[in-house]
Amino acid sequence: MHPADEIPYTTGLHEVADGVFAWLQPDGGWGWSNAGLLATDGGSLLVDTLFDLELTRTMLDAMAPITDTRPIGTLVNTHANGDHCYGNSLVTNAEVVTTEAAAREMGAVPPSALVALLQADMGEVTNDYVQQAFGSFTFEGITVPEPTRTFTGRLQIEIGGSQVHLEQVGPAHTAGDLLVYLPDASTVFTGDILFVMGTPIIWDGPVANWVAACDRIIDLGCDVIIPGHGPLTDADGVRAVRGYLTWLEAACRARHATGMSAADTVADLVASDDFAQYRQWGEWERLAVNVRAVYREIDGGDGTIPDLFAAMAALAYGT
Repeated sequence: MHPADEIPYTTGLHEVADGVFAWLQPDGGWGWSNAGLLATDGGSLLVDTLFDLELTRTMLDAMAPITDTRPIGTLVNTHANGDHCYGNSLVTNAEVVTTEAAAREMGAVPPSALVALLQADMGEVTNDYVQQAFGSFTFEGITVPEPTRTFTGRLQIEIGGSQVHLEQVGPAHTAGDLLVYLPDASTVFTGDILFVMGTPIIWDGPVANWVAACDRIIDLGCDVIIPGHGPLTDADGVRAVRGYLTWLEAACRARHATGMSAADTVADLVASDDFAQYRQWGEWERLAVNVRAVYREIDGGDGTIPDLFAAMAALAYGT
């Protein structure tokens, strides 16, 4: 076994349990996601690809000494955000597995949507924020093949005698989040249910589902927990994410009950003592999206992606 606290948070491939590897990408901010590999004598399973082809190719090259003799026969995408699936085309001859909801979302948010976002005229402040978030990646020329196998609920597969349990926990972060649990290795890949040292972002919700997903991770009792973004963590790291979500929902609902708008709630929370601990996390300005997500649960309605990025940019840059 390889205790999580002995694994350095450095870019590259780290063996975290026997035959189980995490690909880590500091600092875990926008687009800098983690992935993983289960390698057995009967073949390998890849958990997620990366945000563009160059990054994914670098990862696959680093895995090649393992996968040349134990080829990747299965690719599991934890959800449909591009930093977890835009490199799928480079994983040839593999079954691609995800939830039905994630598969639908992959088709709805293609790489061309990120190209359009980077090229859109949203005002100087928002354009600068989007460039800082996504300008390091290359989205042109990417196609994402349709998954070859989808499921709802739970799916159990076997790779070279090792059990792999896939559990749908979305909608939460996105519409179709799943956990990849390796009981034989006491390891779980959480996808973006966990952002460690970074701020979760609620694209879908409801918050209750995300909290339940955190509880499920804790209940698994794994020795190794690989988040979608950030360093390896333990149950305390899961509780920190859970704590943010429960604080956020309670704070928003209390302010909504007084008639406070979402925008005013964001401003009020930023100035609150309770938020001080969360302001230390990366991308704390995602609060602007998260408050609107809770208000959307209460009132319905939705905001456009440019509007959401404009709200984050205004908060980050103090405009």
